[in-house]
Amino acid sequence: MLRCLSLTITTTATLWLLCSSLTLAKTKKPKLPDKFPPNPLEITTPDPLLPNLPEKQPLTPTQRQTLEIELDKLNQQAAAKLEAGDKQGAFDTWNREIRLRRFLSPISEVQALSRVGAIAYNQNERLQVQYINQRLQTIEEQIKSQQTPDLELWQAIAVAYTQVRSPKPALAIYQQVLAAVREQKDTVREVETLQNMGALHLSWFDYSQAGITYEELLKLATNQGDFPAQVTYLQQLAYIYQQAKQPQKSIKIRNQLVKIYQQENNLTAIPALKLAIGSDYESLARENPSILEEAFNNYQDAYITAWQSQQYVRASEALRKLIALYRSNGQIEDALQVSQILLQTEELARNFYGLMTAYDQIGQIHLERNNYSQALAAFQKGLEFAQQLKHDETYFTGQIEKVSGQISN
Repeated sequence: MLRCLSLTITTTATLWLLCSSLTLAKTKKPKLPDKFPPNPLEITTPDPLLPNLPEKQPLTPTQRQTLEIELDKLNQQAAAKLEAGDKQGAFDTWNREIRLRRFLSPISEVQALSRVGAIAYNQNERLQVQYINQRLQTIEEQIKSQQTPDLELWQAIAVAYTQVRSPKPALAIYQQVLAAVREQKDTVREVETLQNMGALHLSWFDYSQAGITYEELLKLATNQGDFPAQVTYLQQLAYIYQQAKQPQKSIKIRNQLVKIYQQENNLTAIPALKLAIGSDYESLARENPSILEEAFNNYQDAYITAWQSQQYVRASEALRKLIALYRSNGQIEDALQVSQILLQTEELARNFYGLMTAYDQIGQIHLERNNYSQALAAFQKGLEFAQQLKHDETYFTGQIEKVSGQISN
């Protein structure tokens, strides 16, 4: 009886404590703050570094010069604090510097925001990056009503957004700048703006928009007869279309480059382009086998041009591509003939590793045709180079044993 009573009392007490704790939890629920802490870049408290001036009265040239010197000191102090490990103190000092920069000029403030924004992003200071983004948005709103846009300031804001990895607002501003400079027929600034936009698209791997932007730049360079710029933009577009896996566009751009290099008699640049064009045609031939011949032609051109310019490594690469195509197409005799040329090319290049793999390839082709004696000879030559390189010796020894067994049978 006592045990039952004890159990009842214990159970009741437990329930009472549980209910009490729940009630207590409800009454002690933390209150959310009425508002988030203010952006330190928007604080308007008077600063000792500012002279006592009537409201909205600009600084005199002497006052501006004095303030600028003091702000440079603040920047140095902040950098020293960061170096010493006082991250909070560093950004507090930088925020003070930025707040005071607006008394010099809007562009001075924006450039400081850009500089500190880059540091904040690299230091993974997300809240500071957020403060800088908010301040940039405020400045952007303030200058939207300007009848004559300050393009230098707009450009600086776009750069600042870029530094804190905010590509969308940066690109939106560049679009506005682009429209303005086109209206003014300022081709120099148009090119500069498009270059900034193209670089920004590429940094975010937006190859689609990057392609559109660099095509515009190419058109401008062509219209202006700026030959070096044309080459630069074509090279950039070749890279973009390769990354975007758009072989048709890549072929078109690279053929334009080949034509330019041929006109300049610049043979050294052609083999790599021809190899890339051949690879593009190979990828397209998966859906349209009839164009595989174009891959053959471009690999052959790559070999011939590389040989003429004594680029034996490139020549070997082109020959290997040709051998692989011949083998996949069932043209074994052609593959063997090209393999002999490959051996000569690798010898000229003094590429022992290339010679070793070439003999392996020849041995494999002979094996496919059951030409065991020729395969054995090829693997034995491959072993000689493997021993010199101290690489793949076991592999070639195994191949030799395997083929020897076939011959003895």
